[in-house]
Amino acid sequence: MKPKVSIIILNWNGWKDTIECLEAIYRTDYPNYNVIVVDNGSEDDSINMIRKYVKGEISVKSDFFEFNKDNKPIQMFEYENNEYDSFINHEDEFENISSNKKLILIKNDYDSGFSVGNNIGINFAQEHLNIEYIMLLSNDIIIAEDSLDKLITFASSDQKIGIVGPRVLYYDNPERTAYLGRKVNLYTATTSDIYDEKESYSSTVEVDYVVGCGLLIKKSVIESIGTLNPNYFLYYEDVDWCTRARKNGYNIYSIPESKIWHKISSEESDSLTRYYYGSRNSFLFLKNNWSMALLLLFPVAILNNLLYSFTLILKGKRKAAITVLKSIYDGVKGNYGYKEGYN
Repeated sequence: MKPKVSIIILNWNGWKDTIECLEAIYRTDYPNYNVIVVDNGSEDDSINMIRKYVKGEISVKSDFFEFNKDNKPIQMFEYENNEYDSFINHEDEFENISSNKKLILIKNDYDSGFSVGNNIGINFAQEHLNIEYIMLLSNDIIIAEDSLDKLITFASSDQKIGIVGPRVLYYDNPERTAYLGRKVNLYTATTSDIYDEKESYSSTVEVDYVVGCGLLIKKSVIESIGTLNPNYFLYYEDVDWCTRARKNGYNIYSIPESKIWHKISSEESDSLTRYYYGSRNSFLFLKNNWSMALLLLFPVAILNNLLYSFTLILKGKRKAAITVLKSIYDGVKGNYGYKEGYN
């Protein structure tokens, strides 16, 4: 029997992406998995539309695959976040259903951010599903049929391998690689991609961290380092998680032959949400990883972000520049977690 893995998808007002993601997952050739969707307080019709999808009442249109009617209806086990312990009454029933015909939906009553939302799914899987692996998968991802098997096969080959991730390609340009894994400068809390278009990357690559849109981690690693830090809310939580794993002696790899396609948009990269949390959380990352951060590293981070804000002004992005300045203040003051107006 292959190791069991729980795939966790966080949905927030994005049911169209989510059901396309689910449809791709249910086509995987990996035999031993389950899927947990955590709805993070959606304000649209996400819950109802996911219900219709599992019943087979709505189909999924995608350039990557044909809709599969054969595994519908999918049996969905639906719980409120504070009531999912009642799943214990359905554990035997759940285990006897094939992987591609079942789904767990946990309804969170508010938008708790990436870390807390995923932690809900992680805690559920650890408590109830007897898993060996957790995979975080963004809801706007299409996963290749053989991707999960390649990830788990490599991760299982060495106890020191703690986290692995796939090659991430562009959804709207399927042959073009967006990134593999990334490097992190622990002293400046800045990150960069290892990917170079001139290289083929046919073999595995050791990296500093795997991006959270597609991240496979061993349950034993989570037991050692803990779950995602909720103070990040959005961005840097994957950097922090992988950094903790590396500090505890685990290695992290990108597996280029394992592929996912991500709906990366220029609008998202230019959003005030990304400017705020991306800048502010660099201070939290430094604080969490260096005892000397306040005395030595915070001044460098302040200067870097001030220069970044000035660059945004030169580009005519006044709101973005002001947002970065606000993030510097909150980062230094220790105002972490959710920030109203930036979700």
